[in-house]
Order: sequence, then C-alpha cells, then structure tokens
Amino acid sequence: KEKIRPTRRTGQISIFQEIKAVEAKLTKVAVIGGSGYTGLELIRLIHAHPRLQLTYVTSEQYAGQKLRECYPFISPSINLRYQPLDIKDAFDTADTFFLALPHGISLTIAPALRKKGKTVIDLSADYRLKNLDSYQRIYGKTHLDKALVSQAVYGLPEIYRHQIRSSSLIANPGCYATSIILGLIPILKAGLVNDAVTIIADSKSGISGAGRKAEATYLFTECDQNIKAYKIGKHRHVPEIEQELNLIGQSEIHILLTPQLIP
Repeated sequence: KEKIRPTRRTGQISIFQEIKAVEAKLTKVAVIGGSGYTGLELIRLIHAHPRLQLTYVTSEQYAGQKLRECYPFISPSINLRYQPLDIKDAFDTADTFFLALPHGISLTIAPALRKKGKTVIDLSADYRLKNLDSYQRIYGKTHLDKALVSQAVYGLPEIYRHQIRSSSLIANPGCYATSIILGLIPILKAGLVNDAVTIIADSKSGISGAGRKAEATYLFTECDQNIKAYKIGKHRHVPEIEQELNLIGQSEIHILLTPQLIP
C-alpha cells in the first residue's frame, strides 16, 4: 500500500521555526562569574524566566566544562559550557550582562560593556556608593570609573522601579542593605523619625552569604546550632544603607548594624 505522508498547509510553519521565532524575541543574557553561589542562583532564575535566554556563562576555574558536569542540579536543557572571560568575544553573545564578580573586578569590565551599548547589572559594590572616598575606605580600592558611578541606578525596584526600567547600569544592593532599607522606608516616610538618630539594625544571614571560603568559621561543626555576631558597627553595607535612607528621611540617619552569622 502506498504510504500517505502528511502535507503541510500553505503558510504553516514548523515547530523549529516557531522556536526560532520565540528565541528571536528573547533578551539574551550573560553571567560573568557563573560558578559561585550568586552566579548559580542567577542561572536558575534566568533559565526560568519566560523572556530571557541564557547564552554565555564564564568561569575561570571550570572553563571548557559543561555547567551540568560541574553542577548536576542545573537543568538538563542548559547545554552551555563555562567560558574563560574574553571581553571581546563576549560582546556578541548577549544584550544584558550580569557581573557576579568580587569587588573591584567589575570596574575593569563594565565600562567596556557600556561602550558597546550593553546593559550591565553589577552584583558587586563597585557602583553602589556615590561617595567614592567611602568606597576606597571600605573596599580598599581606588575607584577607576567616576563617570559611570553617577549614571548607575541603585537596584531596589521598590524605590527605583521607573529608573531601573530605563537604566543601562544597575548596581544591585547588598543583602543586609536590602532588608534594612525596605524595613525602614515606611517608618521614614511616615515621619516617625524626626531628629538625627542612630537606628540599631540586628540582622542575621546564613553562611552562603560568605561565598565558598574554606575557613573554619564556615564549617558545619562550627555553625550548627550556633549564632555569631561579627563586624559590629563596621560592616561594609552600612554606607549604602545610610546613603539611601538619608535620601528618604527628613533627618540625618545613622545605622548601627549588628550582623550575625547563623546556620
């Protein structure tokens, strides 16, 4: 018997054409520094987003290896390999670049990406502080990019949603800063703090906030069922917290931060 093959209707497109059409509408995203805790969480969020396509991920330690070979929990549909960072090669891979790098490193990468018209979201502290003297004092580095600092938008959508939408350089807030600023905004906007005052912030975070440091402090046997205060009144997130709160409050705000490590 003669086999009857299904015919495609005129104007009908294939599933592969449909996929290509969808991909053409997606924003291509790169993660620079994609093997740390922050970078891996970014990969998970980007992959789950319906309008984003992960196209480029870097790691000097795992360069050449597939992401799933290094981290089996990554979705099987992510068939990318870690790349060593080559900024010239990176230009054509994405529209938006997340920089999940140590403090100071973004200063050498963000300017080049911005010159190429790329959107940059920096997760370090390199573009958070408008006072560059404070940046140098806290992070021990001379800021090399004063022009871009003035253009950067502090990445709290609860405050700067409209500015973030139109910005091409976003400075992602610190973890303690996010929780403290959002917690105090209603109090300040209600005018409940009228005089110069010091606000005590008692904050706690898990050990992943310290990254992958091979130190005794972060071992399970040291952290389990324990709580430890550190850098009381000296934590480096304090300047960005005071910077943002003093833009909202009716009087000068000082923060006494007591950060504590919990399991």
